[in-house]
Amino acid sequence: MAGIYIHIPFCKKACNYCNFHFSTSLHYREALIKALGSEIALAATGNFIRTEPVETVYFGGGTPSLLPDEDISSLQQQLKARFPVQEDAEITLEANPDDLTRGKLEAWKAAGVNRLSIGVQSFFERDLVWMNRAHNAQQAKNGLELALTYFNNITIDLIYGVPGLSDERWRQNVETAMDLGIPHLSCYALTVEPETPLDKMIRNHQKQNVTGDQQSEQFLLLMEWLGRAGYEHYEISNFAKPGFRSQHNSAYWQGVPYYGLGPAAHSYNGMTRRWNVANNQQYIRSIAAGIIPYEEEVLTPVQKQNEYIMTALRTAEGIMPDRFEGVIREQLLKRAAQFREKGWLTPEEAVIRLTNEGKLFADGIAADLFTDE
Repeated sequence: MAGIYIHIPFCKKACNYCNFHFSTSLHYREALIKALGSEIALAATGNFIRTEPVETVYFGGGTPSLLPDEDISSLQQQLKARFPVQEDAEITLEANPDDLTRGKLEAWKAAGVNRLSIGVQSFFERDLVWMNRAHNAQQAKNGLELALTYFNNITIDLIYGVPGLSDERWRQNVETAMDLGIPHLSCYALTVEPETPLDKMIRNHQKQNVTGDQQSEQFLLLMEWLGRAGYEHYEISNFAKPGFRSQHNSAYWQGVPYYGLGPAAHSYNGMTRRWNVANNQQYIRSIAAGIIPYEEEVLTPVQKQNEYIMTALRTAEGIMPDRFEGVIREQLLKRAAQFREKGWLTPEEAVIRLTNEGKLFADGIAADLFTDE
């Protein structure tokens, strides 16, 4: 089993670009933590996924670092009591820089956390204010320096393509991370999701819209800088020093089964995808009644093939055409040929892999490679 994802749906502040499920009120925190413990028990006794060694646990959100230390410890203990979590499992916790204190870092380490994912986004004040982040630039640097005294396996998020972010400031963001010795970076182009505060502000001409040219240029620069520094570009948005790939996310991209616990969390068993209700109170009520409140979709063979195409194309390993048979394989190779001619795929035919220029068009290429129903 790939692992277990636990969604903590609380944030101190609403970032204006975010469309994840969260609440800025902690009013239902105790009830939700209790419900998560109950869902752990329900999932462990269900038959959605065969009980196999759990290789990764991921506390995501939201902002798990907002929780009192004892909540993380309690959830981790309940997971280990119900699931065969391996001794050397990768245990990741998402945190914001303003939550990083000695007390919290020590408590997380004592609870078994061995990897932190820190939402920095930028080391510049103007960008953080533009995004409505809860921390400031100094907290970002100070928090990372402190975290590195407790954890060596740390990833940070950085966002490029922010209106007003010059190439020079983008370079300084990346260099600051490298100078600190951060072994893993997840870098995302700012996306304007429908119905987010950012979307509304752009439509009301309160904020400048993003531009594709700026995002493309800063992505190309990012690949150049991190490649020279010895980071492996192992997935479109992810770069790692040797030995520091995210085991949890890598398993997602490889199509390995996983549980998702908490409101709005997704689960996958190789045939069926489930997603819990994205409503904290409804989730709590349903779990109290002994029912996991989910919807599900049984994937067709074609859907599974296309999911593999989409995720594998984003990785350094690429798509293996030999996983397909007969007409489907020939169709895939024929469609890939046009992108090789454009220089968007590497020359070898044994694998379908993006070039750096091709990575700019990954989603569109994947859609054109999809097999037909």
